[in-house]
Amino acid sequence: MHRSGLLKALAVLSCLAATLAAVSSSPAAEDVLPGVDRVLFLGDSITYDGKYVAYVETELLVRCPQRAWQIVNCGLPSETVSGLSEDGHAGGKFPRPDLHERLDRVLDRIKPELVFASYGMNDGIYLPRGDERFQRFQDGMRRLHQKVEACGAKIVHLTPAVFDPLPIRAKLVPADKVISGQMYAGYNEVLDRYSDWLLAQRARGWHVIDLHGPMKQALAAVRTHDPKFTFSGDGVHPNPAGHQVMARALLQGLGVPEDSLAAAFGQYDDATSKRARLFVLVQRRMRTMTDAWLTAIGHQRPMRAGLPLDQAQSQAAELTEQIRQLAPNGKPPQ
Repeated sequence: MHRSGLLKALAVLSCLAATLAAVSSSPAAEDVLPGVDRVLFLGDSITYDGKYVAYVETELLVRCPQRAWQIVNCGLPSETVSGLSEDGHAGGKFPRPDLHERLDRVLDRIKPELVFASYGMNDGIYLPRGDERFQRFQDGMRRLHQKVEACGAKIVHLTPAVFDPLPIRAKLVPADKVISGQMYAGYNEVLDRYSDWLLAQRARGWHVIDLHGPMKQALAAVRTHDPKFTFSGDGVHPNPAGHQVMARALLQGLGVPEDSLAAAFGQYDDATSKRARLFVLVQRRMRTMTDAWLTAIGHQRPMRAGLPLDQAQSQAAELTEQIRQLAPNGKPPQ
């Protein structure tokens, strides 16, 4: 994204404090992280990309330097929680992986105390609203929720990112003509429905943080004066500005004040700032360990193998030392 576009997005986000406060609240959300040391992120390619996860980890390092969280990103590209896959996925090379094929192994190896789960984008398989697909999404989420709680961990559900038809209009198909393997032009309506269902589970005591609503509102706000603005060049995968929206909504859902987030995230656009340099190191460490953990635990998606876990941990330790040097004596970057 061009610097001007990112600045526009950040300016809009600074005006969303009241909205975020309304949509991101969750039962006792501020009590989720105290006493938690080992955190796991699960999700699809957006989580695997992991910029929003790295922004969150960077902010936690800066704001709570005395804490020693271990944040493990096990997002897997193409994955669903519903177990569904469209016809001809990946050019017919392989179906979408199902989280539940690997979930037991992930929980057993990582042994998290807290899990953040971000699913939905792939679960409607880019088709119009369908009751059967919606039910599969609900069933998959309930199963995930139950398994995480059964292993003694807490779980926070994240609503999915926004699907943006604007940059890919030529590829999209109207509801009355779309078939499996194609992309429905109004697919974000499906994600609205999935997000609404997740948010409704707060009444059952689920921790749910809304990323979809803030991202949708930020996008609409920028487009009032920049109609071609987008958070995603392919309509699905957020760019850095989109990941920042997600991270800020997540952090506010955990109780971090929006006014402090506005000031903090303004620093990430300056590559020379200590916060931005710390983010680069955190992201590099996360990428190394994500690939290593995925390979060590195993999954059914063809992709590049990660390093053996011991080698990855050695590289991660070197990066951790660089992170400590950037913020010596536990003092946060300014």
